[in-house]
Amino acid sequence: MTDPAIPPNGTPNGPATSGSAGDAGGSAPATTPAATGPAGAAGANTAGSSPSAARAATDGHKPDGNPAEPRRVAEFDADQPQHTTAPVGFAALLTVLGVVYGDIGTSPLYAFRSTVEVISGHHQVAPWEIMGVASLIFWTLILVVTVKYVLLIMRADHNGEGGILAIMSLAQRVSSSARTRLVLAMVGIVGTCLFFGDGIITPAISVLSAVEGVEISIPAAHDLVIPVAVLVIISLFSVQWLGTGRVGTIFGPVMLLWFGTLGGVGIVEILQHPHILLALSPTYAMEFVFYHGRLSFLALGSVVLCVTGAEALYADMGHFGRAPIRWAWLFFVLPMLVLNYFGQAALVIADPKALANPFFLLCPHWMQGPMVVLSTLATVIASQAGISGGFSMCRQLIQLGYMPRLRITHTNAEEEGQIYLPDFNRFLAVGAVLLVLAFRSSDALASAYGIAVTGTFICTSILAIVVFRRHFNWPAWQVGAVFGGFMLLDGTFFTANALKIPDGGWVPVLLGCTLTLMMTTWKKGRGLIIARQRQDSLPMGSFIARLPQSRTIRVPGMAVFMTSTPDFVPPCLLHNLRHNKILHDHVLFVTVQNLDQPEAERGHRVTVEELAPDIYRVILRYGFMEMPNIPRALEELRANGVNFDALQASYFTSRELITRSSVPRMSRWRMSIFMFMFRNSTSSMEFFRIPPDRVVELGVKVAI
Repeated sequence: MTDPAIPPNGTPNGPATSGSAGDAGGSAPATTPAATGPAGAAGANTAGSSPSAARAATDGHKPDGNPAEPRRVAEFDADQPQHTTAPVGFAALLTVLGVVYGDIGTSPLYAFRSTVEVISGHHQVAPWEIMGVASLIFWTLILVVTVKYVLLIMRADHNGEGGILAIMSLAQRVSSSARTRLVLAMVGIVGTCLFFGDGIITPAISVLSAVEGVEISIPAAHDLVIPVAVLVIISLFSVQWLGTGRVGTIFGPVMLLWFGTLGGVGIVEILQHPHILLALSPTYAMEFVFYHGRLSFLALGSVVLCVTGAEALYADMGHFGRAPIRWAWLFFVLPMLVLNYFGQAALVIADPKALANPFFLLCPHWMQGPMVVLSTLATVIASQAGISGGFSMCRQLIQLGYMPRLRITHTNAEEEGQIYLPDFNRFLAVGAVLLVLAFRSSDALASAYGIAVTGTFICTSILAIVVFRRHFNWPAWQVGAVFGGFMLLDGTFFTANALKIPDGGWVPVLLGCTLTLMMTTWKKGRGLIIARQRQDSLPMGSFIARLPQSRTIRVPGMAVFMTSTPDFVPPCLLHNLRHNKILHDHVLFVTVQNLDQPEAERGHRVTVEELAPDIYRVILRYGFMEMPNIPRALEELRANGVNFDALQASYFTSRELITRSSVPRMSRWRMSIFMFMFRNSTSSMEFFRIPPDRVVELGVKVAI
């Protein structure tokens, strides 16, 4: 006699095949549930073939052929804090200054000087040209930051969240065509990869430009600039494991002092040369552009450096809300920046030699030393904001299925968003140090900086066109007039910086292309694995229908089987039956679904369906801005009628053994990239925060 649940060849329900990897992990949209495997834990590790593709009679029927009775289904919250809008007070504005405006607030260190040097490299700069540069910077701040981001883009929130991935998911949601959604996803991924390039360049150029101020007071310190800059950058990345919560309390006051100092030294120079305020008129900017022609086009490539960090206003909206970010920009940050830029312009008009470093020469001699210290602190804060944003963006990409799982450490037990990714931190640190050693000056690095910023601007504008047309229902002519103009402006800035590709602009381009290739390769590889699982797995209905007829021994305890496809039996269960020939009294089939939205809707985190007595299917939903915590979510089952004991539960997962199939669906070179990423991914046990001593792991061979 044979067990009806286990076929004669020893593999449950069918011959051995190439297997499936869906249990083992990766992120995926809700339509393609995220896999949850392999946990790198101690336990059984038995390599074997995958379950069969053979199908039992009719899925979802009783053993006698009659339809199965409807099962109980429940849906409820789990670990979902209620979001509240904090009042806009001084504390909120101070925090916004310290986190959001660090990058754009340190742009005066290099933006004005880099722009004027484009002209001075061809001829002696005239006062009207200095006023033209000041006018260009002012109107760039008004059009790009104030109008585009503060007044328009920040309206396009996705459940209160901002950032390029949030607007990408919102644009995809209002698009009906699958091809359109794919194109929009690519636009969002390219913009995100350029954002990572920005995250590497920001610490390098900001710290380097601040340390260069030492040369003003101590010319003999020139040889120390590079070693000191490298030391500051290494120190910055070395303390990331502490978390922003422990050092963030000083960010706001420091940036308040920084912006106040920017405006103070600027207004002193403006009072001595008040005619510089005429540059508020756009006629000076237009005269500069029309007179210089191609040269002005090159200058625009440096003008855009004054708006680096504009994307942070939108990306951090979910943390602080619109109001504090808007108020801080309109009534404090923007005026202080304009005063400093105009002060630098007035200084260079009065003393052309000050072009050597107008930012530090704008300060009195006695103040230059303290200003170097303050600017170094400000650049560290600016870099910290970019690093923290990179950590958050990386986590979102993992949840969306574009990156393999990485080890994530929570630096604050009360704040879910304060995280640390050691591997990604090392990547940023090595990149920033290499840039400092390779370019050796902030002026040289400016060529690499602009193209990453303007590329992200273009991607955001493309996604905004879709959102404002289909979500806000703007007329086509209005969308074309408004965002067509911004696309023209962004395109001009991007083209101007594209001319710098031979001089350093190739760095973000190469980095963006490489990261895009890796992300799309990972997404495709995970898709092939999940498709193989669906092809080869046994339908859950057939298994449940045949289970009462089987002679499988039931043992006391709770078994949690991780699976990426809730309608099919996970391979780890079938291999457990094959080798151990037992099944626990209480069984949970758990699937993690990663949604293409920032957070799961309240009341819909967990769905529980009773398949048979003491056998349940559990769906856990997480948005791309949330961190899965399976044990914590499953603890809510007890309050909803499921007898779950976290201390007694055993988690069964699959370790994927990837091989190349006889008819491969991925080229050999992309397969090599996928395998490299797969081997370096973090186990699901750690990523989903499953206790390692509760995990049993079984091997599953997968051919793609």
